[in-house]
Amino acid sequence: MRPDRSFVLYWMTAARRTTWSHGLQHAVWHAQQLGLPLVVLEAIRVEGRWASRRVHRFVLQGMADNAVRFGQFGICYHPYVEPTPGHASGLLQALANDAAVVVTDLFPTHFHPRMLAATQRRLDVRVEAVDGLGIIPVGLPKRDFTVAHSFRRWTQKNLPQSWDPPMADPLVVLSGGVRLADKILARWPAVARMPTGEEALPVSLNGTPSAVATRGGEKAARAAWRHFHTHQLHRYPRDRSHPDDAIQSGLSAWLHFGHIGAYEVFHDVAPTWDPSMALKATGSRAGWWGLDEDVEAFLDQLLTWRELGAVQAHRDLAGFTSYAGLPSWARTTLAAHRQDARPELYTIEQLEGARTSDPLWNAAQRELVRDGQMHNALRMLWGKKVLGWTEDPERAFEILVQLNNQYALDGRDPNSWSGIGWVFGKFDRAWGPERPIFGKVRYMTSASSRRKWRLSAYLRQHSQPL
Repeated sequence: MRPDRSFVLYWMTAARRTTWSHGLQHAVWHAQQLGLPLVVLEAIRVEGRWASRRVHRFVLQGMADNAVRFGQFGICYHPYVEPTPGHASGLLQALANDAAVVVTDLFPTHFHPRMLAATQRRLDVRVEAVDGLGIIPVGLPKRDFTVAHSFRRWTQKNLPQSWDPPMADPLVVLSGGVRLADKILARWPAVARMPTGEEALPVSLNGTPSAVATRGGEKAARAAWRHFHTHQLHRYPRDRSHPDDAIQSGLSAWLHFGHIGAYEVFHDVAPTWDPSMALKATGSRAGWWGLDEDVEAFLDQLLTWRELGAVQAHRDLAGFTSYAGLPSWARTTLAAHRQDARPELYTIEQLEGARTSDPLWNAAQRELVRDGQMHNALRMLWGKKVLGWTEDPERAFEILVQLNNQYALDGRDPNSWSGIGWVFGKFDRAWGPERPIFGKVRYMTSASSRRKWRLSAYLRQHSQPL
């Protein structure tokens, strides 16, 4: 700690919001304890395998919301967009030279763990990473989980002891700011022209289309969530698997970039819940919370499935995001069927362009490319079909990672990696009968999906070629 320095620095990297944020709350607490102003740095780099105009636009829209909120409290907020690769180098160091402590977000995916470790080695001041990703602290479980049931049961046993909601609005206890040094502002100027349009995007980004209907930022996230909560949640257990009905929250991208937090969502659906209401831990999907059926079905997705991926990513990111990290039984059965004849083979270019013989798969791929998202039920079918259309399972895994992370707004998220892994048996069990190509890995077909789900309107909506 350097209490003789000028300010507390909050380096906002994952919880990119001003409310319901453990990281921001902790930085505000430091500022109060030290009697120093708060400086907030939110930056986005142009480098990275999946950096794209689409993702940048989404983050920039969130920066516009944050600039307004921090401005209302007179807090120094520095939104920085790297114009060319490498230009951001030195910015964090320059700010940290005047910081009493640096607070940032813990985020177990993509390059964040490496970036955090390098930062802690390089700076001469204390760097604290705060886990605000979900409701279960990702470092709390001391074991791996192979199926959702075991994680759900663990959560039910441990969540009452770890329950720790952040303040709804930590900024209300802080006011006043500081101006950054002119030499910093000259070398790393804050992004201008907010709310942002195409003109603010770095020209060096790749050509992934940026124009999607989903807008980034805290305001858009909260509006979407409130619409779902008010008008659709009551239908969630019954209709969420039917693409025609579009009964899904659509929060994944906003949760990924931290434009909305899990605790806020939980508070809205269960405002009076407290740990004393918890029942005996059984691992059951329903009943433990003591809440309505629709709320419990939604919470199982928000907590069990989303946070299972986050915990496993934190424990072993390299394994979690690789084919080698799949369960041994799944790799064994897929290897045994490696030489099985494929009914069709497609190149990644054909798949990317939605040029297959399967109209349902093509519709799902078009939704991904055009909208940056895909209906949750169809994501599983989408992946299973690619496994059957590719020369070997390792190549199928690579293709799914590339397509998902290039186009999905929530690509690179632990929950997104969970979905890809599930296609190949992660968080699942062996199924019978054993089938060609898939072996004992769960099998899905478009024909069975069309019998189970209402799809007519969805197919019409996404029928136009890319």
